[in-house]
Amino acid sequence: MHVFIAGANGQIGQHLLREIADSDHEARAMIRHPDQGPELQQLGATETVLGDLEKDCSEAMRGCDAVIFAAGSGPHTGPDKTIDVDQDGAIRLIDSASAMGIKRFIIVSSMGAGQPENGPEKLRHYLAAKHNADEHLKNSGLNYTIVRLGQLTNDEGTGKVAVSAKHESVGKISRQDVARVLLATLDASTTTNQVFEVVSGDTPITEALAKL
Repeated sequence: MHVFIAGANGQIGQHLLREIADSDHEARAMIRHPDQGPELQQLGATETVLGDLEKDCSEAMRGCDAVIFAAGSGPHTGPDKTIDVDQDGAIRLIDSASAMGIKRFIIVSSMGAGQPENGPEKLRHYLAAKHNADEHLKNSGLNYTIVRLGQLTNDEGTGKVAVSAKHESVGKISRQDVARVLLATLDASTTTNQVFEVVSGDTPITEALAKL
């Protein structure tokens, strides 16, 4: 499968490129600056393409079979940039994928995005942006998977997680294991049109996804 990755230069995206390099899939990494290309190709991108989530990315996606949206405005930007990237950028990419006949779309979301009004006040704008993008994807007609993450760490991945429609509390998960979950989601038929939360746990990733 030829997979288009938005957010390939981010921490999760870079882990994902490493994981895809050892799989049967090929990654097209979208970058904003040409000088990012060589490093991402060394990590595992089959090819890189210039694009900006705040603009039309249709041509960058052409010929791909699936999209993984792992992009984000980052923790140091204001609400406006969060709306531009996490919400509107995702929505624009979803609409482009639908118009181009790309059937598969996986989006990285956050625990709490289901009910953003209940989240911590300082995170509500972020959770609301994720919520709006998630809802748009669910209503797009695409074969979607929404992966809602617990608190992210830079720990080495264990390859074991806990997957649930809704966890009782916010747990943690390493970015490396998030990347492994995203890759496994491409091949797991049980993830079709599913929304799930994932944190570190005791179940191997493929086994956890098979139980959805």
